Amino acid sequence: MSRWNLAWLITVPMMVLTGLVLSYAAPNRDKDKDYKLVKTIVDVLAEVDSKFYRDLNDDERKKLVENMINGGLERLDRYSTYMNDEELKQFESQTEGNFFGVGIQIGTDPKSGYLMVLSPMVGTPAYEAGILAGDTIIKIDDKSTENMRIGDAVKLIQGKEGTNVKLTVVHEGARESEAINITRARIEVYSVLGFKRKEEDPKQWDWFVEDGIAYIRIVQFIDHTTADLRKAVEIAEQAGAKGIVLDLRDNPGGLLSSAIEVSDTFLTEGAIVSTRDRNNRGRKWDAKEDGTLFKGKPIAVLINKNSASASEIVSAALQDNKRAVIVGDRSFGKGSVQKIIKLETTPATALKLTTDTYWRPSGVNIHRKEDADEKDDWGVRPDKGYEVVLKPEEHLEYMKFRRSRDMVKGKNVPKEEPKKDEKKEAAPFRDRALDAAVEYLKKQTS
Repeated sequence: MSRWNLAWLITVPMMVLTGLVLSYAAPNRDKDKDYKLVKTIVDVLAEVDSKFYRDLNDDERKKLVENMINGGLERLDRYSTYMNDEELKQFESQTEGNFFGVGIQIGTDPKSGYLMVLSPMVGTPAYEAGILAGDTIIKIDDKSTENMRIGDAVKLIQGKEGTNVKLTVVHEGARESEAINITRARIEVYSVLGFKRKEEDPKQWDWFVEDGIAYIRIVQFIDHTTADLRKAVEIAEQAGAKGIVLDLRDNPGGLLSSAIEVSDTFLTEGAIVSTRDRNNRGRKWDAKEDGTLFKGKPIAVLINKNSASASEIVSAALQDNKRAVIVGDRSFGKGSVQKIIKLETTPATALKLTTDTYWRPSGVNIHRKEDADEKDDWGVRPDKGYEVVLKPEEHLEYMKFRRSRDMVKGKNVPKEEPKKDEKKEAAPFRDRALDAAVEYLKKQTS
């Protein structure tokens, strides 16, 4: 594998040349052609270093190289990226579940070019300030996010604990933007949540949507997700759960290993997922009976258009093995695997590269191609008769309802300003997808 360690060296030309000499290794390739390609980069950097209208300092040279690398990677694949030492530390801290920031996962909206919120993490400053999944971020402080790289956005959003950042967002289904001031804090990532906070102890979860029907929501797949899930299932089953609603809505994914473990928690046998590389080689994971929970009892899985990656692995595995009914809206369609390749640099840097695709037990790749339409076979579809599609404004109301259940009362609870044309006593929000899942489970357990 070729590794061009272009960063962290003193001068731009020497930086590239040294990276080439030390780490260039490409078996079964035309090395002369590859050398010419690398030489083009060296020549460009040398011309910039010697003829640009002003001298670049070391930080600017480093940034130039990083931009060149990421610019190329973005054209290859929107999920691949180069991570410098700061970005690598941030990535690792997120998967471990403890870091500083405001508590959002962001991506780029391919249609508008602006940043968008993939998921606000429950209990974080962003979540409690009113940031919602699907929000378009049009400004960070006073800087437009149009065509802004995610790494640059992360640097602007992060900062010292106790300092403020202003995000100007447009909620899904809304017409006007809203400027939201958020105070940065230490972020402790929660992965598994219940239906609502207990009245007598708001730090604890009520795991039941109604008698006999448990509700467990996974908001992202990180290191401790499976352990947290197992605790929740055991608590629910001991309390008399006859069926479980597993809510994966607005879950952007996470670790492949976590998705496999979560699937295995509910399966006694059968394939979970397989991966394939460029040579059609890969690996397959099968369920094991040992350690399976909730055997013989029905499960309903909730998904929507923001359920992606690891969420799709779990829902597809349970659907194909006929272990659960899938309720809601068609999922996002991300069927590719990114591996973290540590580069031989000091400080440590890494390449997050799309190396494999993953395939559901039925043998179908979930990935939605750029030119795919609704008729193509991508993502995870709800089971027949259980499709519940929310309108954008309805999804916005769902997110507000969900946040009101998640938050500890009295802790920065945002007040919703009533609209002029709203009645004083609006009808309570009904979660139609959850209602459908509960009805299914009640039929199965009656």
